Amino acid sequence: MQTRLLGKHGPKVSALGLGCMGMSEFYGVRDDAESIATIHHALERGFNLLDTADVYGPHTNEVLVGKAIRDRRDQAFVATKFGIVRRQDDPQFRGVNGSPDYVRTSVEGSLQRLGIDHIDLYYQHRTDIKVPIEETVGAMAELVAAGKVRYLGLSEVSAANLERAHAVHPIAAVQSEFSLWTRDPEENDVLATCRRLGIAFVAYSPLGRGFLTGAITTPDDFEADDYRRSSPRFQGENFARNLVLVEKVKQLANDKGCTAAQLALAWVLAQGDDIIGIPGTKRRDRLDENLGALDVKLSADELAAIDAIFPADAVAGPRYTEAMMKFLNNA
Repeated sequence: MQTRLLGKHGPKVSALGLGCMGMSEFYGVRDDAESIATIHHALERGFNLLDTADVYGPHTNEVLVGKAIRDRRDQAFVATKFGIVRRQDDPQFRGVNGSPDYVRTSVEGSLQRLGIDHIDLYYQHRTDIKVPIEETVGAMAELVAAGKVRYLGLSEVSAANLERAHAVHPIAAVQSEFSLWTRDPEENDVLATCRRLGIAFVAYSPLGRGFLTGAITTPDDFEADDYRRSSPRFQGENFARNLVLVEKVKQLANDKGCTAAQLALAWVLAQGDDIIGIPGTKRRDRLDENLGALDVKLSADELAAIDAIFPADAVAGPRYTEAMMKFLNNA
């Protein structure tokens, strides 16, 4: 496993982490036994960055991760998040809360569910436009001072809010969706701001929610409760147009002697040694496939060829529903 710094002065973490969300929700049937086995296998193979959030499940993913690391806490660098609010009476509801009181309450819940005495990296999951980010990060900084959190992060934050937050307390990492089919951080100045401030960039969904693996060829490949059935990029004409792009990626991967997933991950990691990828999987064989991406070295000509067939504006459809898009990169 290769390692990368989590920010200018942060610790070294694995260049590839493990996104755990899909183990508990959104991507079909759960298999907790295989998920725990996958986490154990990840730790054995050198993945130490485990990514979860209180909203996944909700809550059940933190419990799962906590169970998996109970006897191997020293091997895991645990990242979790707070800030997205769900309601039991309305499963589709999503809200955002960044109030200081909510920060303090949320961390206690996460610590209890994870069964740990400190969180290695604590993210604000989405920006609360009703609460100045200085107040939210100020409360997060109190958690660092209290020893409950080691490093602070922000997810899907705007460049302007990142600047303001970093002035209150050093931000170690920004997490946003980034892949061949989501290049937003390049275009909205977030990646450039991270680099100017010495902040690591953590790319979630680096495989385009599984689409860039080439394994999905029809919407019927999704299980009945898979949220991608209602995601714009997986709908109708958008699906067909995006599938054409993926077929081209598969051809490039075949020429390179690797899988489409490995090529897509190698592309993300090749965008800078300050970028950490956290592909999600709940299966050990897929984890091993992802690990193989570290052996795929892309030349300048190969990177140019990939960009030529998959330019930043090529993907069809927004990455979230209209309601969820409103929570991204709020100023």
